[in-house]
Amino acid sequence: MRVGVRTRSLAPDRLKYIRQLGATDIFVDHADTEEEPDEFNDRDGTETLAVGRDAIPTVAQLEAARERVADAGLRLTGIQSLPYSLYGDIMFGRDGADDALSQITRLIRNLGEAGIPILGYQWNPRGVVPMRTGPVELRGEAYGTGFDLDDVDDPDELAPGIDREYTEAEFWENYREFLETVIPVAEESGVDLALHPVDPPVIESLGGIPRLFRNVENFERAMALVPSDNHGLKLCLGCFSQMGEDVDEVLRRFGERDQIVFIHFRDVVGEVPRFHETFVDEGNFDAREAVRTLHDVGYDGVVIPDHVPEMVGDDDWRHRARGFTVGYLRGVVDTVRSERR
Repeated sequence: MRVGVRTRSLAPDRLKYIRQLGATDIFVDHADTEEEPDEFNDRDGTETLAVGRDAIPTVAQLEAARERVADAGLRLTGIQSLPYSLYGDIMFGRDGADDALSQITRLIRNLGEAGIPILGYQWNPRGVVPMRTGPVELRGEAYGTGFDLDDVDDPDELAPGIDREYTEAEFWENYREFLETVIPVAEESGVDLALHPVDPPVIESLGGIPRLFRNVENFERAMALVPSDNHGLKLCLGCFSQMGEDVDEVLRRFGERDQIVFIHFRDVVGEVPRFHETFVDEGNFDAREAVRTLHDVGYDGVVIPDHVPEMVGDDDWRHRARGFTVGYLRGVVDTVRSERR
């Protein structure tokens, strides 16, 4: 079990800082050229990766990013997630779905050829409900993000750009076609695909759009649709905690089947429809017990801090809170490893 970090920037100082923390693995938070054009301002194409519609990084670009990370003493283990600009048409069964599938399969092949083994993805509808509705004060006047469904204006109205309601059956069929296309390519390329829960995991449908991956049962269905050793979970502990699930039981259930690709390690206080994020050493579940469970089921992948609070003096990446979380997780992992010996 290793502790990694997600980061958009691959600038030298960012990589040095991550190495100094003792983390080992990098998951790149891509810069989506369609959703965030102003965010992608990398002048020479080496300090981040652009991933989006008609912007699939080449093998050479991926290899350059991998080598840049390796030169800093780290390992480029995967791309954190697919952007909505690539999977949205597939999710809704729109005219651009075939083109999007072609671009995603090209990305998977390029990752495999470049020696980058993981591609995270989500099936999260955008524009229906905000991921969070406001900040919440934590210990020492740090701030975490919160969600309260009561604060969402007209959640049952159709989402912007959606002219009708969609059924779960439609979404499941579109998702099945996605898996039937991409999983064989992932198997051929030696790339693992990792599915993230919908966040926040509230009710079956909002704004006329189903929210498929809101519970354990639907994740089991996803894994059974097109069974493959190259498909598993980007298991976000915070999301399952938000669902009110027993996190240790979830880890045992999917860990014993070897269906956990990597872990988002965070927690919340409360459950849907009302919760807020907090420090990793507080919240609904016991972080130490979660790491013990991962150790006992033989998990040998990466755990990474996901959303972290904002601490005094933090930058936009929240480097102080992220540094605290990496240090805490490394301490817990080392302690559990020592216990089990």
